[in-house]
Amino acid sequence: MQFWYFLTALTLISALMVVLSKNPIHSVLYLVFTFFCISGHYVLLNAQFLMAVNIIVYAGAIMVLFLFVIMMLDLRRNSPDSKSNLTKLAGAILGGTLMVILIAASRKMNLGTGADNPAYSSQTGMVENLGQILYRNYLLPFELVSILFFVAMVGAVMLGKREAGERNF
Repeated sequence: MQFWYFLTALTLISALMVVLSKNPIHSVLYLVFTFFCISGHYVLLNAQFLMAVNIIVYAGAIMVLFLFVIMMLDLRRNSPDSKSNLTKLAGAILGGTLMVILIAASRKMNLGTGADNPAYSSQTGMVENLGQILYRNYLLPFELVSILFFVAMVGAVMLGKREAGERNF
């Protein structure tokens, strides 16, 4: 239980640093660390497959894509003007309101242990059971998502291979 608190504190600190970091590259690296902390939570929940997918897909592929986009945008050239005090005040008020709502909602939750639930199974997050459900009950959505990812990958290659004076769209 102490490891859960430590991992949760690391997750919250790194997620906060994603937002507070002024350098976009540092924000992406903090986000990768946040994904690794969340993967640690998946291990504690006995969901090893989700942990592996989170590391491979999110901490790997998605973060490489984020870095690619940040480097393509050249943010040093397009740096926006600083925010006004009214915008900062509005953001602080909205963030504080969201925090109060989340604290109120978490105080009303009844968190029990999984052993109290008679339908609880320790094999729920295992790869074999997840694969059987995924390929038996959800085969069509799985294949549609793979086609969507393929189209997104082709679009990224088309945008990345654009010549200097050429307009594709």
